[in-house]
Amino acid sequence: MAKRGVIIVAGGSGSRMQSAIPKQFLMLGGEPIVARTINTFSEAFPGAEIVVVLPEAHMPLWENLRARFDVAPHRIVAGGVERFHSVLNGINALSSEVEYIAVHDGVRALISKRLIIRAMLAAEEHDAVIPVVDVVDSYRRVEGENSYIVPRADLRIVQTPQIFNAQLLRDAYNVEFNAAFTDDASVVEARGGHITLVDGERTNIKITTPEDIALAECFLNLM
Repeated sequence: MAKRGVIIVAGGSGSRMQSAIPKQFLMLGGEPIVARTINTFSEAFPGAEIVVVLPEAHMPLWENLRARFDVAPHRIVAGGVERFHSVLNGINALSSEVEYIAVHDGVRALISKRLIIRAMLAAEEHDAVIPVVDVVDSYRRVEGENSYIVPRADLRIVQTPQIFNAQLLRDAYNVEFNAAFTDDASVVEARGGHITLVDGERTNIKITTPEDIALAECFLNLM
């Protein structure tokens, strides 16, 4: 079996959560959000290398939290100025033995093992895979005083984990940061990589606001 690595990006400050501590450390279902994320990946990929990218200033807080909860083994590294730099730090923390790398938002704590495994199997066949869900709202493009409808059939909402052949991802990140890099797939595409889409999950939400916490608790009660 190919050696797998996981980079859990949890370097945000949580300003939109209006909380005294970053959102990744808030409680969800009786445990810290990022702890739930780590444990799900550990269960999906037994033996995988897991690296968690955190704000350097909050590393002591996490060390205290993980000592109080049952959290799967993982390494922590400091985040960078942009998400790009945080992922790069995570890549550099993985061993050269890793053949496939999954990059996941730490606050997408409701990710299912089923989706993780399905995306990894697709990546082993296609090298670069991202989960997406259909758009259900209507969108308009604003240009000055005018606006235009955007056909929603042409749009998808991008989720994580984004999973890549490790060498492909390492090569793609061997560049200077560009503001056009919005996620890992955009970095790989800039290097000429082809991205394969797989079905995501509606419950795989990114927890960023107090309303998201309430919604996530509701989803947990239904699972």
